[in-house]
Amino acid sequence: MEHIQLTVDIGSSGIASGAGKVYDHLRTIVEKDNLAVNLKQTSGIGMCYKEPLLEVVDADGTYLYGDMTPELAEEVIHSHLKLNVPLKQYVVHSNRIQSDHNRFLDDQIRIALRNCGVIDPEKIDEYEQHNGYKAIQSILSENLSTENIIQTIQDSGLRGRGGGGFPTGLKWKFAANNVAIEKYIICNADEGDPGAFMDRSLLEGDPHAVLEGMIIGARAMGATAGVIYCRAEYPLAIKRLNIAIHQAREKGYLGKNIFGVTGFDFNINVKEGAGAFVCGEETALIASIEGKRGMPRKRPPFPAASGLWNKPSNINNVETLANIPWIIQHGASAYAQYGTEKSKGTKVFALAGKINRGGLVEVPMGISLEEVVNNLGGGVPNNKKLKAVQLGGPSGGCIPEHLMHTKVDYESVTATGAIMGSGGLVVMDEDTCMVDVARFFLDFTRKESCGKCTFCRVGTKRMLEILTGITEGKGVIEDIDKLLELGEQIKKNSLCGLGQTAPNPVLTTIKYFRDEYEAHIIDKKCPAAVCKQLLHYEIIEDKCTGCTVCAKVCPTNAISGERKQVHYIDQEKCIQCGECFNKCNFDAISVS
Repeated sequence: MEHIQLTVDIGSSGIASGAGKVYDHLRTIVEKDNLAVNLKQTSGIGMCYKEPLLEVVDADGTYLYGDMTPELAEEVIHSHLKLNVPLKQYVVHSNRIQSDHNRFLDDQIRIALRNCGVIDPEKIDEYEQHNGYKAIQSILSENLSTENIIQTIQDSGLRGRGGGGFPTGLKWKFAANNVAIEKYIICNADEGDPGAFMDRSLLEGDPHAVLEGMIIGARAMGATAGVIYCRAEYPLAIKRLNIAIHQAREKGYLGKNIFGVTGFDFNINVKEGAGAFVCGEETALIASIEGKRGMPRKRPPFPAASGLWNKPSNINNVETLANIPWIIQHGASAYAQYGTEKSKGTKVFALAGKINRGGLVEVPMGISLEEVVNNLGGGVPNNKKLKAVQLGGPSGGCIPEHLMHTKVDYESVTATGAIMGSGGLVVMDEDTCMVDVARFFLDFTRKESCGKCTFCRVGTKRMLEILTGITEGKGVIEDIDKLLELGEQIKKNSLCGLGQTAPNPVLTTIKYFRDEYEAHIIDKKCPAAVCKQLLHYEIIEDKCTGCTVCAKVCPTNAISGERKQVHYIDQEKCIQCGECFNKCNFDAISVS
């Protein structure tokens, strides 16, 4: 049993699934049986749909077990470790056993996520064992100039992974060109869409990569201080960030004369945000750090000229910074080999919605959406038909099934009406109502509007009112043109990216699914049978047994009939609550 490694994924999603209990139970067994194994914890590897996960590495290979419970983990210990018989039925990834789940990890190119699920994020030594802090040390030992560092980032083709896609090297160059003595580098870890799960997972799983990226940026731009702006709802990420910062200070990697270089002074602090979606916009984020209400301001001046405390500042998001050390260490061409002409490298996506394998994946730019959804995500469950994907977070656009050949790059995605965003990818199947989807996302962006712009504050409210009316059967055909006109005005006249992109879900669903809007308005029907006020329930005479269950659960006494006789629904009394449909044991109630 020598040289056996047991690893439990303990990130936020793993903990929510019970990973902490699995780890504690394994630790008890290892101590009680005095097993000669190394038991450690790491953060999530991204396979959220199979958590809790337990990895066993022995002399024969690597085995990742999924859907673990304390009892199943004990069974794995007994069979795999003591009897040397891996339990194949629980293996979700292995270099020794074929599994349908292997593609989820094997088809990825993990650069930003390279250490997630591999190292213990609370131990700086493990980060260093995986080439951690080697990039900044090579910069210092070779005495690379600001120009050389920034040119490497520019040559790599790395663009901001927070959604805007602005070239990172060029952004750094603007800040470096400012001759001010005091400068800031800020890490935006506050994006509030599904892609923010990626930021949180990176901070939980590999916080030192983000710190090292910021240190390299500080060296390149001449920054004297750094701030990581992280929403307070991410307690584990904040905890591990603070541990990493403390460890880096103890090692001399942060503070005065860091890495033993005289005059290289740089420190990092964590600022906890309140979780406002608008603070994903850099000027609103800066205002929040300064203790002001998180509201965007006009640009220019841009943060590179006047940012935090009116000093030159550079803002990058978590994924962007996590790529930096790898690029410096492996070279610009190694990163640029992935992707397309204008979109280089890899992109992390958070797969969610109607998909078999939900979680985090990192894929090369240029891969098609179809490959992401079907090959890595395993397609749509229950043999349902894929209808669309919503890409770019709450203010992203909906891309229909017939455009799933679209390449994952900034230009191709933007051409569909969607945005790359920070990486949220929500899959929708045939049972999804696209009008309701538009209403749902617009409701979110309306609530998250800071209220500064009339077009965003009032315009999104008016659009939501129209959408709500359509889903309730009160819409008129002119509403579609009103939505289009309002959407374009909001995009054109809003101050920040939240307002400018808020109408995207509405505009794209009208563009690709106009027939569903017309069905809601003209036919007063919801084709996906989702919008309650447009549903019509009928009892199927040939299937009704007269059991009376439907009549008993109906809150308005709309269902009548004698026991063992066919029942009937009074449509004037029916409030479309669906209780009869849910409770019928004989599929005797239809909904249309």
